[in-house]
Amino acid sequence: MQTWFECKVKYVKIDDDGREHKVSEVYLVDAVTFTDAETRIIQQMGTMVRGEFIVDNIKKSNIVEIYPHDDGEWWYKARIGIVTIDEKAGKEKKINNYFLVAADDIKQALQRLEEGLSYILVPYQTTSLAICNIIDVFPYFEDVVDKKIPSNLKPLSQVTKPQVFEDEDLDIVYSADDDEDEEFADEDESDDQK
Repeated sequence: MQTWFECKVKYVKIDDDGREHKVSEVYLVDAVTFTDAETRIIQQMGTMVRGEFIVDNIKKSNIVEIYPHDDGEWWYKARIGIVTIDEKAGKEKKINNYFLVAADDIKQALQRLEEGLSYILVPYQTTSLAICNIIDVFPYFEDVVDKKIPSNLKPLSQVTKPQVFEDEDLDIVYSADDDEDEEFADEDESDDQK
């Protein structure tokens, strides 16, 4: 399960017309601890902001899951209410979960939220959906599937040696590969006999 941290960053932003003004922006970072969140937001902001910036505040977010989309201009925060039954007390219990959806407008955000929540089997109710102040989201995972292996590393098959077993009673030495070959040979013989 991911743990999200809201990081507030203050810096001087330069507009398109060249004017400078101080801004305070909130970013969502996937991290393990507060220290990890601070390190990650400093790395991200170092590539995005020219000049100095200050990480003003870091707090744990109540967001459970995000639904990112490349064409979404804004982030919308949704509160979902799920009603469960407390078996010990015999009463209904309402649980609120928060989700973040990237969309261009509120209608598209609701549609994408419902698509994302299609896996939930229990009935739920969307109790709120509003644009939020989060500027960008930085998850841990990378979308790079075919990442190049560094030159100092080798595939595991090239560096592992086959296991060698010694049987002192029979005075023989054999490897684990020999066992696999014998198993397949035994299977082939039994198939031929049938």
